[in-house]
Amino acid sequence: MEAEIRFHKVLIKKRFPLEISRGVKGDSFNLFIEYKKNGITGWGEIAPGRSEKAETCEIAKQELKRLIEIDIDNISLKEMNDISKEMGIAPCAYAGLDMAIWDWKAKEAKLPLYKYLGIKIPTVETSVTIGINSPNVIKERIPLIMQGNKFKSLKIKLGSPDGIEVDKEMFSQVLDSNKIYNAKLRVDANGGWSTKDAILMIKWLSERGVEYVEQPLEEGQETELEYLRSKSVLPIYADESCRFSEDLNKLANCVDGVNMKLMKCGGITEALKIIESAKSLNLKTMIGCMSESSVSISAASSISGLIDYIDLDSHYNLNPDPAEGSFLAEGITMPRETEGHGGILKKEFYA
Repeated sequence: MEAEIRFHKVLIKKRFPLEISRGVKGDSFNLFIEYKKNGITGWGEIAPGRSEKAETCEIAKQELKRLIEIDIDNISLKEMNDISKEMGIAPCAYAGLDMAIWDWKAKEAKLPLYKYLGIKIPTVETSVTIGINSPNVIKERIPLIMQGNKFKSLKIKLGSPDGIEVDKEMFSQVLDSNKIYNAKLRVDANGGWSTKDAILMIKWLSERGVEYVEQPLEEGQETELEYLRSKSVLPIYADESCRFSEDLNKLANCVDGVNMKLMKCGGITEALKIIESAKSLNLKTMIGCMSESSVSISAASSISGLIDYIDLDSHYNLNPDPAEGSFLAEGITMPRETEGHGGILKKEFYA
């Protein structure tokens, strides 16, 4: 039986906009995928983005239509993933379909997706993220983000266009505000530093208890990244520099680990390949997210039991979350004990 695919375009409203080195991300539209076959429905989600090759829901939908024109009902997800990459399908678009089919497969087997994949439940706490802001805003916002000490780790976005002295002022306020929470501190510069500034900042941050630094240099500066790692006193993780499993070999001597995101790599199938490649190269792994609801976060949490560091927090910043699914327990973003990945779009948000 041929699958029926429906799309639902939904406005994703944020509690707080997220500013990073490249700009500000506020409210946006996501595209939800309803994949129906043999009376079973699998759910997927697309969070469009320029760097993910589909800037709008409309472009993402057109990208998927190119793929759906082939006979996808009679090929494996591994084959479909390979074909998607060969065709140059936007990874954020394919991610939505990939997770919907995995959800469908687990539901058909009457198992939670993490059990269907043979993965343990996650035991690693998620970070919660705070964007680039003035010290005054940081002082007001951290108590709101931490939600009464529900979270145990805080990821701080640095790489301000105004320079590293502004980064230091902001981070100093984070340190002060974190005294009552004692959360672990991680930093993501989103490629906002030069090599010289990165060397200075990494040393400065190491003296203030930071665990690691993510994407200190702009994507494409991997040669400089290898030099930086040789000078770094903190572990370095690649984010924008690592999109697909094929990228890992060139990064093996440049970083200590890689951050995968379903929207960036194209879904669960490719993420599992990245995890396998990373382990073979002795690289640590991290899983993060874009502007995603509980549908995509539920899919990601289903594989997070394999991963060293977790950054699955975007749905906690939504007002409202148009979906339901994964939940927070002792600081951990957990998959539900239900068939599939557990994420579903609430009916009041159907298109």
